Amino acid sequence: MPSPSVLIVGGGPAGSSAAFWLARAGHEVMLVEKKEYPRDKTCGDALTPRAILQLQEMGFDFDLSDFHKIAGLRSYAGDDLMMEMPWPDHSRFPNWGGMMRRRDLDLQVARLAEKEGVLIRENTTATPVIEEGTLTSVALANSGDEETLTPDVTIIADGSMNRFGRELGTARRKDYPMGLAARGYYSSPKSDDPFLESQLDLRDSTGATMPGYGWVFPLGDGTVNVGVGLLSTFKRWKHVNTTHMMNDYVATAPEYWGLTEESRLTKPVGGKLTMSFSKGPLVGSNWITIGDAAGAINPWNGEGISYAYETGRIAAEYVGQAAGNDEKWALQRYPQRLDDEYGLYYKMARIFVKLIGHPSVMRTLAHAGLQNRPLMEWTLKIMANLLDEDEKAIGERAYDSLAAIVRTIPTP
Repeated sequence: MPSPSVLIVGGGPAGSSAAFWLARAGHEVMLVEKKEYPRDKTCGDALTPRAILQLQEMGFDFDLSDFHKIAGLRSYAGDDLMMEMPWPDHSRFPNWGGMMRRRDLDLQVARLAEKEGVLIRENTTATPVIEEGTLTSVALANSGDEETLTPDVTIIADGSMNRFGRELGTARRKDYPMGLAARGYYSSPKSDDPFLESQLDLRDSTGATMPGYGWVFPLGDGTVNVGVGLLSTFKRWKHVNTTHMMNDYVATAPEYWGLTEESRLTKPVGGKLTMSFSKGPLVGSNWITIGDAAGAINPWNGEGISYAYETGRIAAEYVGQAAGNDEKWALQRYPQRLDDEYGLYYKMARIFVKLIGHPSVMRTLAHAGLQNRPLMEWTLKIMANLLDEDEKAIGERAYDSLAAIVRTIPTP
């Protein structure tokens, strides 16, 4: 078949977002997904107001039975301190979020892209064809059938493993933070709870402090998504078993969730969280990376879905300029656009995660914060990247303050 103007490798949030916006702008787009929808993904399944806005603007149907509306966040520090915080009002973003399993969410967004005219090829593996260091074409394989395409631009949206991108020389910066997480599904009598829940002072069954954090996210269908996360800024992170962390968290989680071995529906599965645009280069002469393939996850809270949608949409602007003409230089403007949008915010986050890489600091901050509602509400705004325009002026001052605090902490 004739080669499309744009080929997108990966059908998750980033790839489908880029496909949707390019097709809506009139471009010929093919999206290849190595599995068949619906397929499971290791994810917390949570949608913050940033993700909700992107879905709204793509015409997503929030009345689907698989979607569960979320009013805000409930945070714990141990057993004695708890605070419920609604999502903040904002001039641009809605004041509500949601939960939806990725297997269902990704299918629905891919179908929205398909309605815009995107050709979706499932069960298809894409391999770069490289000559003298340049991507010349892409080989596709599907159930024994093979073909080679020569799109004007290839968008790499193949997730944190980034096999396609690695062959083109993309790599993760080792001095940037990375996350490890594990999640599983449980049946629960409180599945219709309107709040996400996080435990900021994680303990094992003996009461000893564990690095990281835990979560229970209700799906509204009789089940909850339960998980734990850990940052590479913790000195001994390579020796931590997230499955053991998960078991300890389940054993100590609030009883009202009803988490037991009998209520466990799936075994824990884990994955790496590539954060803070730690992958690079972000562009080549005729290709561009988005979402987890670019390391776009927010280091403040481990959120990836909204940044996948956003980077896919941003990339679509420059790919749209480059595809079908001689303006490939437009792709080179993408990294600067990401820096303009997220640079200071992610720089602050890298300082912050270095700070909380010390479990004692994390515990102290969590206990202090949960006794001060204005502070915690402000923290929620920052961590979810929901500061309004008139509040962003504090960015530089906050960065300087965080950097000064980190310099005073001895390395363990």
